[in-house]
Amino acid sequence: MTDTNGLESPCVRDCCLNENDVCLGCYRTISEIISWGQSNNEERKTILLMAKQRANEIGNS
Repeated sequence: MTDTNGLESPCVRDCCLNENDVCLGCYRTISEIISWGQSNNEERKTILLMAKQRANEIGNS
């Protein structure tokens, strides 16, 4: 889903939060999901990087 800020949301419409409030579909925290719409591109890049790191960590657990 692309919006006016240009970066596509990583949402895959498969939301399921784990015990740490991390979505197992996109690996963003609930606070990152909520703040996405108001975030600028630099903030979004940081969120995407953190989500990627979480995905790698959770996938290796």
